[in-house]
Amino acid sequence: MTMVALSAAISELATQMRGTMLWFNESKDEGFILTDEGERLAVVGDGFADGARPKGRCAQAAVAFEVAERDGVRSAQAVVFVTEGNPRRARRRHKTQGR
Repeated sequence: MTMVALSAAISELATQMRGTMLWFNESKDEGFILTDEGERLAVVGDGFADGARPKGRCAQAAVAFEVAERDGVRSAQAVVFVTEGNPRRARRRHKTQGR
C-alpha cells in the first residue's frame, strides 16, 4: 500500500463514526444502530458496505459507518462490522499447595 493510499484510508477512518448494532431484521431488510454519542440511526440493507448484510443475531456488534442525511432524516451508510484485536484470555488460576 502506498503512502498516499494509506493516508487516504486513515483520513477515511477518522471521518467514520462508530457504534453498535441494536438489531437488524433480515426479512424487512432494515435495522438500527446506536452511535457512541447515543444517537439512534436507521440502516437499510443497501447501507452495508459491499452488500455484507448481517446474518442471524447481530445485536451489540461493533460497527463503523458514515452518516447521511436525506430530507432532514439521518441514517447510517457504508456500514462495516469492526473486528477488534485478539481479546485477552482469562488467566488460569493455579491450585495452591498445602491448603
